[in-house]
Amino acid sequence: MSGSLPTDPTPVRQRQHQVPSSSREESMKRSTPSSSKNAPIKASRSNPNAMIIKYGSLLLLVGQMVGLVLLMRYSRTRHTGDGELYLASTAVFMMEVMKFCLCLGVVFYQGNCSVTALRSELYKHVWASPYDLIKLCVPSFLYTIQNNLLYLALTNLDAASYQVLYQLKILTTAIFSATMLGRRFSATKWASLVVLTCGVAIVEISGSSNNDTSENKDQNRFVGLVAVLSAACTSGFSGVYFEKILKGSEVTLWIRNIQMGLFSIAIALVTAMVQDSAKISQKGFFVGYSPIVLTVITVQAVGGLIVAVV
Repeated sequence: MSGSLPTDPTPVRQRQHQVPSSSREESMKRSTPSSSKNAPIKASRSNPNAMIIKYGSLLLLVGQMVGLVLLMRYSRTRHTGDGELYLASTAVFMMEVMKFCLCLGVVFYQGNCSVTALRSELYKHVWASPYDLIKLCVPSFLYTIQNNLLYLALTNLDAASYQVLYQLKILTTAIFSATMLGRRFSATKWASLVVLTCGVAIVEISGSSNNDTSENKDQNRFVGLVAVLSAACTSGFSGVYFEKILKGSEVTLWIRNIQMGLFSIAIALVTAMVQDSAKISQKGFFVGYSPIVLTVITVQAVGGLIVAVV
C-alpha cells in the first residue's frame, strides 16, 4: 500500500489544472497579439510626425531670423519717397501691440471662441495675479530695450556683421543659465563658446579695418557694436529669467506673453514719447512707414512668438 501512495503532495485536482510555464507564455502571446504588434506601428507613425514638426519649426525659425535681419537692415537704409526714415521706437511699440493682439487671439481660440472664457482668463491671470505681473516687469523692460537696440545696431552695422556679433547671445545665455539656473556644461561646450567668441572678435577686427570703405558714411560702427553687444546681454538674461519664471508654473505661454505685453506696450510707448517726442509731434507717429516697414513689424512680432513656442 505504501508503494501505491503518490509521492507528490499536491492534490490531484490542482495537478490536473496546472499548465506548464511554456504553454502559459505561449497562450499569453496568442491572447495579446495586437498590443505587441501595434506598439511599433504607433511609434513609427508618431516619430515621423514629431520629426517633421521639430525640423519644420527649426527651419521656419532660421528663415525668420535671417529674413528679419535682412528686412530690418533694408528698411533702415532705404528711405521713403519723402526722404524720411521711420522711427524705431514707434516700430517697437507697434510690434508689441501686434504680439499682444495675437496672444489674445490664441487664448480666445483656445476658449472655444468664447468672450466669457477670455474675460475669465484675463481676470484670473491679470487682475487677480499682481505678484506674477510684478515678476514679469524685468523681462518686459529688457525685451523692449533689446528691440530698440537691435534697430540701432542694424542702422550702424551691415547685416553680416550684425548676424555674427549677435550670436554672442549664445555665450551670455550659457553664462546666465549656469549662474541663475545652476546648469552644468561640459568642457567641450565651454570650448565651443570660446571659439565662438574668438570668431566674433575676428569678424569685428576685420570689419573695423574696412570701416573707411563703408558705403554709408552716416554709420557709426562703434555705436552699432555697443548696441549689438548690449542686446546680446539683455537677450541672454531676459531669456533665462523668463525660463525660470515658466518652470513649475501652470500658466500657459500665451497668458505669460499677455502679462508681459501689458508692460512692454507701456514701456515702448514711454520710450517713443521720451526719445522721439519732437519728431512725433512734428511729423506724426507713423512717419516713414511703408509696406516694407509693416512687413518688418509683422515678421518680428510673429517671430518672437515662434521663438517662444520652439
